[in-house]
Amino acid sequence: MKTVTFASGVSVPVLGQGTWNMGEDASRKAAEVRALQLGLDLGMTLIDTAEMYGEGGAEEVVGAALAGRRSEAFLVSKVYPHNASFDGVREACERSLRRLRVESIDLYLLHWQGHHPLAETFDGFEALRQAGKIRDYGVSNLDLPSMEEAIVYGAPATDQVLYNLLKRGIEFDLLPWCRAHGMPVMAYSPLESSGREQAALLGHPALRTVANAHDATPAQIALAWVLHQDGVIAIPKAVDPVHLRANRAAADIRLTSDDLAALDRALPPPRRARALDMR
Repeated sequence: MKTVTFASGVSVPVLGQGTWNMGEDASRKAAEVRALQLGLDLGMTLIDTAEMYGEGGAEEVVGAALAGRRSEAFLVSKVYPHNASFDGVREACERSLRRLRVESIDLYLLHWQGHHPLAETFDGFEALRQAGKIRDYGVSNLDLPSMEEAIVYGAPATDQVLYNLLKRGIEFDLLPWCRAHGMPVMAYSPLESSGREQAALLGHPALRTVANAHDATPAQIALAWVLHQDGVIAIPKAVDPVHLRANRAAADIRLTSDDLAALDRALPPPRRARALDMR
């Protein structure tokens, strides 16, 4: 599988696993754990979670999935904005570490910008890094002006944002800026999240045409399109083993220039700056 390299030199697969909505129902926990472990088996070794997901429940699922397999995974978690003070970041990280049952988090992100100054949050992240609690830090849901502010106060490794064929706004300014700064982008909801928006994406005639040409599903083509973008990591969430295997197969699809041109005509890139899409 293709990889992306962070400024620190660490390389990760372009296709990871998301955990949004996991850890919310105890009756589904076993299936969620098995799904994450299957994803590891398939090479989707980056696992993204957050203290917000299931109010820590998703981190507990991840912790169970990584039992005896911590060395196989690149682990990403996120801190709530209201916990992003200097002391709050450290306390939140300790809680996440306990739920995850690990000694350190590979990449720790500010979930979105709140009222705490970025400088203070980053100071907290740096303290965690020096203490060995995290290996690196970054941000999520920050637009270009906020990213320009962020690099004044620290060295975020990534910006995790909503990005897919229907939500291409970052291509106008944020994505080129991140590439210029050697900063990978993590794309959440690469297949959309709400039922209505996902149906609009996967039911689009142009996507279906390309899918037919590759003997693939529209979802696989939509995911392959995200994975084709330079410096972008996709983190779809899946629990069904069939969906997991289909996602992994999407990473091997090579879209042609004609495919890409057809998708651009049907679902064009932005021609002006747009407000950052968020879920």
